[in-house]
Amino acid sequence: MRSTLLLMFGGGLAQTSLVPTLAVGGVAPDLPLILTMLVAFRQGPERGCLAGFAAGLLQDWSGGGLVGVQALTKALVGFTVGCLVGRLWVASPLVQVPGLVLLSLGEGAARYALLSFFHYPAGFGELMLHVVVPQALYNGLAGALSVWMVEAATLARRWLWT
Repeated sequence: MRSTLLLMFGGGLAQTSLVPTLAVGGVAPDLPLILTMLVAFRQGPERGCLAGFAAGLLQDWSGGGLVGVQALTKALVGFTVGCLVGRLWVASPLVQVPGLVLLSLGEGAARYALLSFFHYPAGFGELMLHVVVPQALYNGLAGALSVWMVEAATLARRWLWT
């Protein structure tokens, strides 16, 4: 449990310090969302929900927006992904990466829906086209790299211990 919270804290710290330097055209990946999905894939819906809430809350506090919006949407994503583990074959990276892109789109739409209650000034189509879709594609690329690194570390650990 502590390792999950440390991972989410480290991801939140990296999101505010390292990830902005990786931005392409003003679009940066959502590292806490990627980490939330990885935790949920490997540890189930409860830990995925908790990890998403913690990561989202850190993003809310550091971002200066409405506190709780990122926390709620990432908690919902973590819980949803964790629930899919027993129902779908999500162990394959060929399922995880497209799932990350689709859930990034869903999380962006849910975040817009929450912000629209507070009269968010941007239109849905404009926000999706210029922010959410590019970020979802970037998340897919970063997620593919993350999944590959986790699988490589797992194989290396098995090889070293056998």
